[in-house]
Amino acid sequence: MTIEPTADRLVQSPVFVLSSIRSGSTLLRCILDTHSRIRAPHELHLADLEVQLASPYVELAMQTSELGKEDIEHLLWDRMLHRELTLSGKDIVVDKTPGNLLLWRRLAACWPHARYIHLIRHPLHILESALAGRPEEDPVRTEGLVTTYLRELEEARDELGGLTVRYEDLTTDTEEVVRKVCAHLDVEWEPGMLAYGSVDHGPFVQGIGDFNEKIRSGVVLPGREMPADSAVPESLVPACRAFGYMAAAR
Repeated sequence: MTIEPTADRLVQSPVFVLSSIRSGSTLLRCILDTHSRIRAPHELHLADLEVQLASPYVELAMQTSELGKEDIEHLLWDRMLHRELTLSGKDIVVDKTPGNLLLWRRLAACWPHARYIHLIRHPLHILESALAGRPEEDPVRTEGLVTTYLRELEEARDELGGLTVRYEDLTTDTEEVVRKVCAHLDVEWEPGMLAYGSVDHGPFVQGIGDFNEKIRSGVVLPGREMPADSAVPESLVPACRAFGYMAAAR
């Protein structure tokens, strides 16, 4: 694919895994990070990197350079991704931070040539996993957070295009799914990707990705059985229908 370079971007076509929390994105990023050409680091939380214009002089300087605060932040985000490529010696960078889903419009504005992988999972399993992982949080608040993520994912997938990956397929037909991801990213399939535990992917620490025993195993483990439609709360029904987990009529 030939793209017209963007003058102020070091990384022209980064890849973003857009997904809700608790959707298996750490598993996918570890599989991708095992590839010889793909750097998929821990969650970078780019949106939380903010620029402060601390004097009227720098405000004037940036205004003269036709750079707003968001423009400068975009330059910083781009530099962070470029650093990951430079340190790894690879040429494709994948960021899977779930919070990116809440600012996907800014990502698209920052990187016009970005590529996207939309990772979906049964919404009830997402909610159950989120509740188990956030026992100190108000369950109603956690449910609201999950529905927000899923709503944004539906909009982003419709607007941005890209490849949709089902977590359930990733854990049952891993090779087939990963081959499709490789084709989407224009890289050769590498069998070693399935043994992601053979490579150091950094620490599995809460706050920058999954940290449970399943991800620490280093192998792809099967997921849970699909829930009955009757078990799905009303708040999740629209997402279940949108992502094909439930028929249009219930």
